Amino acid sequence: MLKQRTLKSLTRAVGVGLHSGQRVEITLRPAQPDTGIVFRRVDLPQVVDIAVSAQAVTDTRMASTISHGQAKVHTVEHLMSACAGLGVDNLYVDITAEEVPILDGSAASFVFLLQSAGIELQNAPRRFVRILKPVEVCQGEGNNVKWARLTPYHGYQLSFEIDFSHPAVDSTGQRVVFDMGTGSYSKDIARARTFGFTKDVEMMRANGLALGGGLDNAIVMDDYKVLNAGGLRYDDEFVKHKILDAMGDLYLLGKPLLAAYSAFRSGHGLNNLLLRELLNHPEAWDVVSFDDEKNAPQGFAKLARAW
Repeated sequence: MLKQRTLKSLTRAVGVGLHSGQRVEITLRPAQPDTGIVFRRVDLPQVVDIAVSAQAVTDTRMASTISHGQAKVHTVEHLMSACAGLGVDNLYVDITAEEVPILDGSAASFVFLLQSAGIELQNAPRRFVRILKPVEVCQGEGNNVKWARLTPYHGYQLSFEIDFSHPAVDSTGQRVVFDMGTGSYSKDIARARTFGFTKDVEMMRANGLALGGGLDNAIVMDDYKVLNAGGLRYDDEFVKHKILDAMGDLYLLGKPLLAAYSAFRSGHGLNNLLLRELLNHPEAWDVVSFDDEKNAPQGFAKLARAW
């Protein structure tokens, strides 16, 4: 049986929120089978649990935000991406503020935290949402068009293309295909950092955003070039970060996908619309598990490789 996974022990991290600039502590704790991933606002007078789901997403401007009642957690996508990449099904995330810490701007620190806590197999079948028919969402037209789609695939493959019309971005790879069965998430995707432009920073800060952002947790560009002293971590780091984000956004479905995801200029909003469109078409998917690991897609039975 292909089994569910949680952590062997708890692990903690302290950092600042990218947009809030607030100090925040998170504690990642093991959870029972079929719990899913649950964020817990432990700083509130009464602890509020926010279980991840496509419907729990209430804001997608600049990041993915999940809510339950008045309680919110912003910028969940990098931690969710690490959970997707390592195949973690069940997890409690205790958090002391309303934004997940940005750490180094990628998912690498979260991968390190999860792997240092250890990943444990649980005696319950891992359940996948398997795509049976194509589902697509599209916005805009002409030069402004952007789209995302899911199609049937025995495994999990992501294909993303960006189009920023910026010299620093245009000189790098614009399209990446990543397959969970043959690639290494930790090595190939997790280290790609979020990015932004100096011309946008003042406007964002005036709106109370990017208060915790800087060269130590983001790729920053002026009108012509990357300003970070160390340059890029990957030749195609920009588009790889979009795949990292998409993996986190799609894992908010609450179960891993068996699908090929492809997208052009998509973002948090369109990724969530895609999940909601999928759920609106119950004939387009089913839920499967694998009694025999040999029948699972390549790479899914193994625990994720360390660095």
